[in-house]
Amino acid sequence: MTGAALVLATLLSAPPAARPPTGAWLREHCRMGAADPQNPWALAHGLLSEGRSFKARDGRPAVQVIVADFLHREGSSPDADLRFDPTTADGTPVEPHPHLLVKTLLLAGLAPSHSFRASWGPVTLGALVEDLKRDFRRDSALSPEGAWTLDALSHALLPGASFTTRDGTPVRLDAVMDEALALLEREEAELLAGMKAGLPQVPKRHQGLYAHPCGGLHLVQAVLTHARHPAVRAAWGSRLDTQVDVLLYRLASESRQYDAALSSTLPAHRLPVLLQMMKFHGHWLETLGRYRDETGWTPTPTQLQAIRQAGALLDGAVRRLDASGVWRNRDALKAASPSLFLDLLGDTCHAARGWHDWRRTLGG
Repeated sequence: MTGAALVLATLLSAPPAARPPTGAWLREHCRMGAADPQNPWALAHGLLSEGRSFKARDGRPAVQVIVADFLHREGSSPDADLRFDPTTADGTPVEPHPHLLVKTLLLAGLAPSHSFRASWGPVTLGALVEDLKRDFRRDSALSPEGAWTLDALSHALLPGASFTTRDGTPVRLDAVMDEALALLEREEAELLAGMKAGLPQVPKRHQGLYAHPCGGLHLVQAVLTHARHPAVRAAWGSRLDTQVDVLLYRLASESRQYDAALSSTLPAHRLPVLLQMMKFHGHWLETLGRYRDETGWTPTPTQLQAIRQAGALLDGAVRRLDASGVWRNRDALKAASPSLFLDLLGDTCHAARGWHDWRRTLGG
């Protein structure tokens, strides 16, 4: 057994400890893990769970740390390029997906006029959005890494808006978001076919949406958020209902596959499966929570039952992870497997957000 595997096996054999209800417990561990002022990606996940009041461990507002410590400017002209690096020099994630941080600041509810103190002086959120528009590239926005760009644009602009990129290319928001919906439909074609055929599951083979980060659920969120506008809902019509149906189908399909993976995997190697379970169910609840809050969607009794089921499945994964001692031994996990450590950190916050969105339905 390798050194990393031995550490993970030790984590999975640690005795369980008493903890508060799942929702409060997830938020507590999100706040603890995401408050690192040297990790802006982590701070962004804290904002996701806790909102714009979230603070870094050094007492500064997380929104200020992200911009003050990590935003760069190329040149000094009014249209100088503003950017966040994908990572720091030591590999700490900053903005591994384009415009993740701008999207996070927008969803935190900050106004375009909100001013940050960057290293060279004040900069507004509106200026960051203008920079996003100047740097926009259709091929990037409609790639597996483009969901955060789409989400940011949809939140910053209204239907009918248009802009021009740095190289003079005209862009219409409505056309971009129509293409994003069409992309989503193409990427989930196999899932839709399985759903219509009544198949119990569609195996995950890194195809379609499964080739996107987090199983494509960020793309689903980016597309569905545009439907908060009545004109968009009217134009897209039943295609939105189909998106909800596919999400419900995915819950049953993927849960079966996680159960099968757990039962066939040796105990020392179950941690990645449990983390994937928390990732999926947390993102799933978050996606439908955003759809409800942003569009006014009301789930049917059958859909509410599925939401409760997702909560129960998330709770089960969290309890098993808690029994492993993985949160109490984060430093050991970080040393043994940095990628699993980042999954733990980010997906704890997504799960906290998803649970909070449905807390009246799920309790705790």
